[in-house]
Amino acid sequence: MLRQIQDELRPTSCNPCVDRRTRNRKMRTALNFLSRVTAPPFGRSLLILLGMTTSVMVAGSPVQARTQDQVMSRAFGCADIGDARLWLDCYYGAAQPLRVALGLRPASAAQIALAQSPPAGSAPQAADIRESVLSDATRCGELDGDRKWLDCYYAAAQPMRAHLNLPPAPQPPQPLQKKGEYVSPQNVPISNQAPSNTGDSFGLSNDSSRSTSVTARMMSFKFNRKGIFTVTLSNGEIWRQLSGDTSFAHWKGDAQQYMVRVNRGLLGSYNLEVRNSPGMYKVHRVQ
Repeated sequence: MLRQIQDELRPTSCNPCVDRRTRNRKMRTALNFLSRVTAPPFGRSLLILLGMTTSVMVAGSPVQARTQDQVMSRAFGCADIGDARLWLDCYYGAAQPLRVALGLRPASAAQIALAQSPPAGSAPQAADIRESVLSDATRCGELDGDRKWLDCYYAAAQPMRAHLNLPPAPQPPQPLQKKGEYVSPQNVPISNQAPSNTGDSFGLSNDSSRSTSVTARMMSFKFNRKGIFTVTLSNGEIWRQLSGDTSFAHWKGDAQQYMVRVNRGLLGSYNLEVRNSPGMYKVHRVQ
């Protein structure tokens, strides 16, 4: 079935006039098919293969098609990430090639790094929501222009943001009013600034968040001369160890091997722990 779908999506002298809506419908059929057969070890390869087919169904010009295809290919490449929040960051980071093409502010360094090298994890969380997000993203190929396509791509992620209790950034995809016409929420392009998953104030001086903890992959760490660390997480947050803390970390090697959990402590404090590593550290969030 996969080969048949690929053949139908591939433009040839026999089907050059197949419109984008038809190709998108076939793309969604392929997505539904692959969602049922993505068990390891074949799941990642099939999803990336599906992502590569998007070049024939996105916006009309070859340049747009190549760039949008690169975004979708990277988005499908996030499939190996188990954690749903990390997956969303990877999805946002996948849009970086199009942001560059449009001259927009780049996605966060952590998001870009995730999309370039997605870390393998456990069984994917919220798999059905991921499928819905990717399915909606494929519909963006019905739109004309990279900017509208990118707005639609970001809007497709709203179900995952809702699942993660993140504040709504983009609204759900708006319907086509007529062929090639798209109405962005409030008529303001949502792609001006890449969405972030750091929407709440957890850990900041004005903390009003209801969250009790945050879990994310460590993207970088550094120590000052006294051994006090500062870590950057995949969700963009930066945490620094309190100078009076008597526990000292001894992390080595690639920061991305470490999964971090920050919990609320007593009297408004915050505790940072690293999975499968001893020690608990008193920290405060600096960004």
